[in-house]
Amino acid sequence: MRTIILCLVLPVLLLGACQKKEPYPLGFVAGLSGRVADLGVAGRNGAQLAVEERNAAGGIKGRQVALVIRDDEQRPETARKVADELIAQNIELIIGPMTSSMAMAMLPQINASQSLLLSPTVTATDLTGKDDNFLRVVSDTSVYAVKSARYQFEKLGLRTFSVIYDADNAAYTESWAKDFQRTISNLGGKILQVRSFRSGPNTVFLPLVKELLATGADSLLIISNAVDSALICQQIHKLAAGQIVAMSEWASTERFVELAGPAAEDAIVSQFLDRTNRSEAYLKFLDQYRRRFQQEPGFAGLAGYDAAKVALEALEIRGADQSLKQAIIAQKNFQGVQQRLTINRFGDADRNSFIARVHNGQYLPVE
Repeated sequence: MRTIILCLVLPVLLLGACQKKEPYPLGFVAGLSGRVADLGVAGRNGAQLAVEERNAAGGIKGRQVALVIRDDEQRPETARKVADELIAQNIELIIGPMTSSMAMAMLPQINASQSLLLSPTVTATDLTGKDDNFLRVVSDTSVYAVKSARYQFEKLGLRTFSVIYDADNAAYTESWAKDFQRTISNLGGKILQVRSFRSGPNTVFLPLVKELLATGADSLLIISNAVDSALICQQIHKLAAGQIVAMSEWASTERFVELAGPAAEDAIVSQFLDRTNRSEAYLKFLDQYRRRFQQEPGFAGLAGYDAAKVALEALEIRGADQSLKQAIIAQKNFQGVQQRLTINRFGDADRNSFIARVHNGQYLPVE
């Protein structure tokens, strides 16, 4: 009888031992449709690549990782809805969102939960220095805005500026504009005019561009997504070819260069991605990304990859009684594709940045 019982039980035990562990879910939220889709899709692809590489290497402690993807449509109500969906699935960490306005929309729910946001590209200063459930792998807007202002004032000798920004992502764009304006004023320069617009297919930029050009400003600053920045640059190029144009890092995707064409030439942008980098790690990343997705990663693809790598490393190293946030903050230093980044106790990152100009359709570093 004992032999019969063993014969019946042993296969069940062996079957249980051979069953695969459930994948560990990581969330991903970004605008995957609409005018900011280039940012969201690249971020998703970068995160997916990092997850696939980890799974090919055995996963996390023998457990595969699954990326649970949601489109926030760059709409606050949708962002809150998908945040609730991921929280309800007990997903511990969500990579994203990719824009500051969506982070601001989601954060109350995230802070009221056990979930964590780890953004590849959100830079609003309103989120800086807060002990909450939001972390990021990029510096806030003050770094990019200040660098752009100082470069234009000190290196190019520009003294007057007019600004146009997208009010639909005000958490980011107004933060950028304020940091830029404060720096220019402290240096002795002057902001002649500030105009905002609502992003959409029916937005007409010609009247706004005429207003900005009429000020006679040395430089026109555009703080918006790649599509709208390209459309604005085209209008500037038609009316005043040779006008100096500067942009925030949000616009500096390959989509901007493609859409703007000749109007993109000489545009100034502060950013953290050096496309001329020839390190082994970056060239390997470029090759793998291009093979997998048949497109360029841009800064969003690289940031999505770096954010996912931070999340995966935290999963691997955290102690039995540690949350992922505690593990990330305790680790502090992480190796990104192009540079090491530091995440402080508030979840804010310190990352090197530089100035680039568009030349022959390429973002080339100048400082």
